[in-house]
Amino acid sequence: MIDLHCHVLPRLDDGAVDLEDSVAMAREAARDGIEVVCATPHVRADHSVRLDEVPERAAALERTLRERGIELRIVPAGEVAQSAAPGLGAEEMGLASYDGTGRWVLLEPDPGPLGDELQQLVERLAAGGTGTILAHPERHAGADLRERLQALTGAGALIQWTASFLLDSPPDGPVAALARDGFVHVLGSDSHSSRAGRPLRLGDAFGWLADAVGEEQLEWSRTTAPAAVLRGEPVPERP
Repeated sequence: MIDLHCHVLPRLDDGAVDLEDSVAMAREAARDGIEVVCATPHVRADHSVRLDEVPERAAALERTLRERGIELRIVPAGEVAQSAAPGLGAEEMGLASYDGTGRWVLLEPDPGPLGDELQQLVERLAAGGTGTILAHPERHAGADLRERLQALTGAGALIQWTASFLLDSPPDGPVAALARDGFVHVLGSDSHSSRAGRPLRLGDAFGWLADAVGEEQLEWSRTTAPAAVLRGEPVPERP
């Protein structure tokens, strides 16, 4: 499994508070069967993240994990705030993309319901060859959430839901209906620490998704789509 959204790098944003916290998060991921964790520190005004430092920070953490006997790949990326994206140049956006390929970027919507400005940003990025993965839509639900997700998907965006949120959603509820209709694409833990908050686990949430959409869709969401993102390739059509 690949975690596309995680704040695992120590002492960088509001994620892992120190190296031991990062290591504990990694152990939790490995126990869950996660093989790759994407380090996605916040790229927004309230955090001083230098994107050019993220690849080496990710590599350093991976080396430490290997020394501790934890086989886990750490992929550099960033969680780019909608408000910050227009101010990033091509080089910075490339550094914020998954593994520096320049093809896919995790995009954090502005607070509140999804709006027209987000749609326009996704379309502008797509026109320049950058695909977006929309982070945690469950936090941005308005009365027109389905219509907004449909428009964003039509513009080429992937929709990333938070694993722990799915587990709190009833199997016959509105999120399951959105999953059946093709609006739950990939999952992320959005874990910030081993000490509190969301766990760095995906397995149970993928089990929830399997019950909603079936095995073929599950394999696309769990393996096919995330692997294509890390390779910097177009994501194959959803089954």
